Amino acid sequence: MSTFVSVAARRRPAGRAALLTVTGIALALLVIAGVGPLYWAFKGAISSPTELVTDPLALWPADPRWENFALVWTRLDIGHYLLNSLWVVAGSWAVQLFVAVTAGYALSVLRPRFGPAVYAAILATMFVPYTVSMVSLFLTIIDVPLIHLNLANTYWAIWLPAGANAFNVLIAKRFFDALPHELFDAAKVDGANVWQVMVRIVMPMSRPILAVISLLAVMHAWKDFIWPLVAITDPAKQPIAVALSVLAKQAPQDQLIAACFLALLPPVLLFLVFQRYMVDGLGFTGVKG
Repeated sequence: MSTFVSVAARRRPAGRAALLTVTGIALALLVIAGVGPLYWAFKGAISSPTELVTDPLALWPADPRWENFALVWTRLDIGHYLLNSLWVVAGSWAVQLFVAVTAGYALSVLRPRFGPAVYAAILATMFVPYTVSMVSLFLTIIDVPLIHLNLANTYWAIWLPAGANAFNVLIAKRFFDALPHELFDAAKVDGANVWQVMVRIVMPMSRPILAVISLLAVMHAWKDFIWPLVAITDPAKQPIAVALSVLAKQAPQDQLIAACFLALLPPVLLFLVFQRYMVDGLGFTGVKG
């Protein structure tokens, strides 16, 4: 594997020292950029409102207030909003996974005659800004075509639009394209139907891409703010991302930062646990960020 530094240069003391210095500085900058905001949120969560104003750049509060986490759980009812976010994430994840797998399977394995046109239409939606389609999407959920249902103030208004994620379909199709299609042909010869091929052959081989789609779906649903704010106006049903904007007008600053830190923890921990699967899955698809 080629590198920027030749083997001969790395063998020399000066070259090895320069390489270690540059690597160390780059690693330190990455750690600061990644961990720094999390640490600053944690420090602010246990600081007093006075100290946040008088000495905001202190590395550690003079009088840590660990009770802030308990206060936001009881006074601000953060647990209720976190549960709402879990409901939003669970439904969005299920819908996105179902749509991405079935659409990618149909376009890659079944290959209908009109497949290229459908695939091109799906990819075209990636060029439409999210805010442009928000008005038409809102008009759709307040009067669903054909069935004439009003989905506003229900989680279905968030779950169903989440399935229209062209990027998930793209990476699912790219992954299925890389699978050996000889296995599909052999299964069809043995009498397997379309669903049996997908469930018994494709799905067990697709764990890496299923993990990638799942992580992307969870991350996006957890941090989404604009659409839940529009679709869910009932404060009792709003997720944590929307609730924090409301609590910012009435909660003390230290408690608000503590609530923000608690809202940050679930997606960060989830990514740390499953990051290996995400990297492996994106490597299989050939999609580069």
